[in-house]
Amino acid sequence: MSAVPGLAGTAGGSRLTDQTVVVIGASAGIGLETARQVRADGARLVLTGRNPERLRQAAHELDPVGTAAFDATDTDSVQQFFDDLPGPVDHVMVTAGAPFYMPLDGMDLADARREFGDRLTMTLAVALYSRAKVRAGGTLLFMSGTGGRRPGVGMAVVSALTAAQPALVANLALELAPVRVNLIASGFVDTPLSAALLGDGLEARREELRATLPVRRVVGPEDVAALAVHLMCNEVLTGATYDIDGGQQLIAR
Repeated sequence: MSAVPGLAGTAGGSRLTDQTVVVIGASAGIGLETARQVRADGARLVLTGRNPERLRQAAHELDPVGTAAFDATDTDSVQQFFDDLPGPVDHVMVTAGAPFYMPLDGMDLADARREFGDRLTMTLAVALYSRAKVRAGGTLLFMSGTGGRRPGVGMAVVSALTAAQPALVANLALELAPVRVNLIASGFVDTPLSAALLGDGLEARREELRATLPVRRVVGPEDVAALAVHLMCNEVLTGATYDIDGGQQLIAR
């Protein structure tokens, strides 16, 4: 990891001036947009990502005080990253990972086991190894989804994880107090990951959401990033799950 001394910030006011924010999964999508917004709010950034080239591009744009390229599902790498941080930080946001869709017919149990293990142990690893580095009153933020709350073919694994993560975060909020721990649950967000998952069906999905969502527009990464910044700044929010889906859950399928 490349870094400079003096990472610790002052937790004053309602914005992020002079605070340090770690974004794990910062090279694209929600993570990158969150990094942009916290940088615009005056924070110092430490960026991580699995893809070194995309991470370099993000660093060129945002001028972080440190970067580290590693796979966040590798718990040894997560431990090494936090051990190597030269000083305390104020907030950590984790956006790494992708939803796992696979019907029971044709399911590979090894893949399913890996998905369960990777997602939950990644959350636990960040909580465990960041304890000595996140200041009192700082924040850990994790990502989940709202779509897995409805059963459907191919949704078994993602639905189980969707149910598990709020309980995990609530317990971590008690164990890590006074560090605050929260979960953002998004619906469809118009990111490069969504484009990769939907392929040629992306524009049709956008049009469907524009026509049916109560907000009459598609949720973008900037919307999720704005919520993340709010959760970092509001010092009385902890142990909760915050939905951001434009009312997608309200629409009958």
